[in-house]
Amino acid sequence: MKKRKQKNTRVESFKEKKLVATRMLVSVVLILIIFFALIIRIGWIQFVDGAELKERASRQQTIHKLIGPTRGNIYDTNKKALARSAPVDTITINPASFVDKKDPEKTKVTQEKVAKGLSEIFELDYNEVLAKVQSTNIVETIIKKVEKSLSDKLKEWMEENEITSGINIDDDSKRYYPYQTLAAHVIGFVGDDSQGLYGIESKWDSVLKGTDGKIVTTADVNREEISDEAQQYVEVENGSDLYLTLDVNIQSIVEKYLEEGVNNNKATAGSAIVMKPSTGDILAMATYPSYNLNTPFTINKEISNWDELSTADKNKELQNMWKDRNFQDSYEPGSTFKLIIASTALEENITQVNVKNDFSCDGYAEVADRTIKCANSVHHGLQTLKQAVGNSCNSAFIQLGQRIGASTLYKYFRAFGLFEKTGIDITGESGSVFHKLEDVGPVELATTSFGQRFEITPLQLITAVSAIANDGVLMKPRIVKQIENVDTGTVTEIKESAVRQVISKETAEKVRDMMKYVVTDGGGKNGAVAGYSVGGKTGTSEPSPSNPEEGYTVSFVAIAPIDEPEVVVLVAIYHPQTKNPYGSTIAAPIVSNMLTEILPYLGIASDTSEKSGTGIQTIKTEKLPDVTNKTLTEAKKTLENLGFKVINEETEKGNSILVKEQVPAKNTEVLEGSTVVLYTEENSVRTSVEVPKFIR
Repeated sequence: MKKRKQKNTRVESFKEKKLVATRMLVSVVLILIIFFALIIRIGWIQFVDGAELKERASRQQTIHKLIGPTRGNIYDTNKKALARSAPVDTITINPASFVDKKDPEKTKVTQEKVAKGLSEIFELDYNEVLAKVQSTNIVETIIKKVEKSLSDKLKEWMEENEITSGINIDDDSKRYYPYQTLAAHVIGFVGDDSQGLYGIESKWDSVLKGTDGKIVTTADVNREEISDEAQQYVEVENGSDLYLTLDVNIQSIVEKYLEEGVNNNKATAGSAIVMKPSTGDILAMATYPSYNLNTPFTINKEISNWDELSTADKNKELQNMWKDRNFQDSYEPGSTFKLIIASTALEENITQVNVKNDFSCDGYAEVADRTIKCANSVHHGLQTLKQAVGNSCNSAFIQLGQRIGASTLYKYFRAFGLFEKTGIDITGESGSVFHKLEDVGPVELATTSFGQRFEITPLQLITAVSAIANDGVLMKPRIVKQIENVDTGTVTEIKESAVRQVISKETAEKVRDMMKYVVTDGGGKNGAVAGYSVGGKTGTSEPSPSNPEEGYTVSFVAIAPIDEPEVVVLVAIYHPQTKNPYGSTIAAPIVSNMLTEILPYLGIASDTSEKSGTGIQTIKTEKLPDVTNKTLTEAKKTLENLGFKVINEETEKGNSILVKEQVPAKNTEVLEGSTVVLYTEENSVRTSVEVPKFIR
């Protein structure tokens, strides 16, 4: 028994030793497996994930500081700033800088203090700022584009409260428009990120905005910069300056009389363009009502339920406010289009200017299944082409259109550029709307012949009429003439561009002669300008039968001086609320007022006398007094008391700034009621113009 017991004891001891050995072996194997797994993992991290992890660490440790470029300025042709950028600051924070991991209570106090300081300095909502301060994001933007005075106030607050990190003050720029509403639809505006949204600002955004520079440096765990000799710097490229063909003084004249014309006739809107026909340069382009470029999201009219409108409806109202009717909207040109029809007929030798009894008018025309009335249902009787243009006779032009034929008309419409956009360098240009040639029947041919039931833009029309003024050569409209790289001083010229010869010089001269007749003896007498020979054409288009609420559109296009054309002016007034809504009574006087000031300003010589129905009428002149070194207020009063009109962009400080220069100069003989431009110490940039003498 004793031996058996000893034997069992030895067996159990052996089993225990074997179990221990097995356990040790398993442990060693597991350790080896773990060891080899770790080696494999380390190898995987080193050789497979190494590059990605290294890149991730680099990104976490690297700070990229962008240096924003200064957006280029926009100037008129005389280097008057229409849009400029001023230095401001953008305030950001690094929320982690306000966290003390060992002391939550201290963190809370610091966060609340920072939120309170920022919200008070910049007049922001405290709770919104606090949420940003407590954010887990690396960077939070507190406010953009603040004036330097507020940034300085923030710096003082940080110093007083011993806050040395976590609040960043970065250089930025803000867009300003010194003339506020002037040429608003042409210039356009930028968004909060300084990206161009409309007009020139949008079309030329890539040129104006420049290219960001940057500084690349290393940061610690708190995102604080570490001094690093390997810091990289990429130089900023500032935006280039643009020089437009617009002339601020001409633009001011145009906008003044356009506003007056719209308001006096209770119209919904108006548009106007002044073009130099030999180059295609746009000297002025205006749409009224205008809006303030410095506050482009503030609606320019009274809308009682504005706050109740949906976002979509608000956007629709704003889009309509921003729209430039001159090139973003089309209209029926009415009888101004008869100039294109007459040019086609003369160029094709279908008729001549003074063929006796060439056309007949009974006050209406029977076309297919309908009766089309002549203007005012007037019985014009037998007429030459010149008389038909002077009378703006629909019946005569229906007959002329029938002689020419739709196919030939469309060939010339294409040649005048009416089937395509003009290519002006502004965002959002619209095109025309014509019947397809195969769809032009007798009625469509008739209405097209006197300018109705199709649509073109005012810019397309004035470009076509400018070809008549330019001896038949069509020019591409030009609005930007120079680009200047402010970093290098390099200037790039945007050259004028001739598109094609549309009609002969002889035909153009004949059409201009008929336009002169319109003003001297026809329906455009209200477009006459004392001392100058002007040619013009009236236009009155009825609303489409499907949209009677749109009302009439009345217009007048003029070439001046008619013998040696320097400018072409087109004015259109939309939906006037008057008893006699005609281009001759509404639009023609507006153009006359504009040209009365524009022509002397440009230094275009006036006749010393003009013919009138009663014989020779002497033009009265006045000698300009010297108003330099007087206060602006005093100078204006002196000139206005003598009957002169005064242009100066300063609306404030009239009693505290002096006039340094006047154009025309003192003792110059000018027409009664002429315009005088005053330049002060604060507004001294001007263009040189040769002022004509009126003394024999």
